[in-house]
Amino acid sequence: MRKRKKRKVGQINASSMADISFLLLIFFLVTTSLNVGSGLARRLPPPLPPDQKPPDIDIKKRNLFVVRINSKNQLMVQGEIIELKDLRRRAKEFIKNENNDPNLPELVTENIEYLGPMTFTKNHVISLQNDVGTTYQAYIDVQNELIAAYNELRDELAMQRFGKHYNELNEKLQEAIQKVYPQKISEAEPKNYGGVKSGTN
Repeated sequence: MRKRKKRKVGQINASSMADISFLLLIFFLVTTSLNVGSGLARRLPPPLPPDQKPPDIDIKKRNLFVVRINSKNQLMVQGEIIELKDLRRRAKEFIKNENNDPNLPELVTENIEYLGPMTFTKNHVISLQNDVGTTYQAYIDVQNELIAAYNELRDELAMQRFGKHYNELNEKLQEAIQKVYPQKISEAEPKNYGGVKSGTN
């Protein structure tokens, strides 16, 4: 019997593998989209001239809605610990002051284009304060509920006056409704509030 000849396996030319890997890396970097957290939309006031002092702002206590988040992510509204699910309702009651409660913001009456005479809480302010230890998610959750309170009030007024949702109205009508429910959320610098002790304000 003849011996079988062993076949020699040719060597793979790997000289171009580095080039191929590099091209693949560039391809995936270009085509892959990264999830980037988007910021919160805020319209900042224009900067004051260098020679002008900031005006003193006198906010009556009844016009101020204080929301605090402590280092344990507990939520305190007007000195009372509440659940996140109750924040939107409480904010809407404060912003609207439907029954002219003396403990809620002052009502003013103004003639607004496209709406006519409207009575609303023009001078209300929501003050959002958080602890340096507050988690980002807790802060965003509270922000979302406060913004949702404004959105719901605007939507309710749009349906009442025009029979359409707020986002279905044209720009002029949306601006008119924004004058009745202006978004006034003041964000203070984070402080060290620590944990909230039960029974304290």
